[in-house]
Amino acid sequence: MRLINVQTFEVRESYGLDKAPYAILSHTWGVEEVSFQDFQRGGATHLLGFRKIQSACRRALRDGLEWVWIDTCCIDKTSSAELSEAINSMYHWYSQASLCYAYLGDVIAPNNDGGGLHDHIQSTRWFTRGWTLQELIAPPQVIFFDANWTPIGTKTGLAHLISKVTHIPLSCLLGSARPSEFSVAARMSWASLRQCTRGEDIAYCLMGLFGVNMPLLYGEGGSKAFSRLQLEILQTTDDQSLLAWATRDTIQHHGMLTSVLAKSPADFYGFGDIQVVSPDIRRPTAMTNIGLHISL
Repeated sequence: MRLINVQTFEVRESYGLDKAPYAILSHTWGVEEVSFQDFQRGGATHLLGFRKIQSACRRALRDGLEWVWIDTCCIDKTSSAELSEAINSMYHWYSQASLCYAYLGDVIAPNNDGGGLHDHIQSTRWFTRGWTLQELIAPPQVIFFDANWTPIGTKTGLAHLISKVTHIPLSCLLGSARPSEFSVAARMSWASLRQCTRGEDIAYCLMGLFGVNMPLLYGEGGSKAFSRLQLEILQTTDDQSLLAWATRDTIQHHGMLTSVLAKSPADFYGFGDIQVVSPDIRRPTAMTNIGLHISL
């Protein structure tokens, strides 16, 4: 994990026990984002994305933190091994952050009263992206900022509003219940209306939420990546609600299912109230060459 010094912009490697307290930036990518190579060359100050880095560092310094992590410039994305390790570790990194700054670049809060978030929370891009789901849930403390870096609320203070918009239970947002206490179908439903630029990321962005790891295979397609994610989940839980889904076409026209596995989180839309039901007797689950072998 690389961290940026908020005063000197020095980048250092941080491992395990020597990891200093740090802030972490959650944002949606825009034009002229600063890559790891841009940052290393020191010629990124003219890029629009550098303003986010500067502002996040200033805020972290104000909050008494010396280090900050930002996904655009702290990961060498030219290394497939490093990118895979980072994505598999990202949920943990967000959960360990002292503070998470959620930057809503398309929101302007009038009069510093937080009204901007209340008015725009249902349309701001941050609440529609796949990656920001874990960035909302994992950190203990999240502070929301508008486009001018004006604070407009915290995850705790805005929990009721966020829960209403995202359908994530209050107990999960407030930290009184862990995500693992909710059914697989419920957690999938939280991502059902979210999108990712790359198709495979709709699976990769959910690994931390389900506590699984798997290799990244960009180019395999979103449905294949999501199938692999579901198979990994099947290996770790007796929660059979993973099979409780239906496409909208199936619901409306009573169509036939072509697979026991869903094609995307969108197939779990409306299934957020399903609760965990584990079998009385545990039996092995396996994917064979002719399909899923499971006792229900």
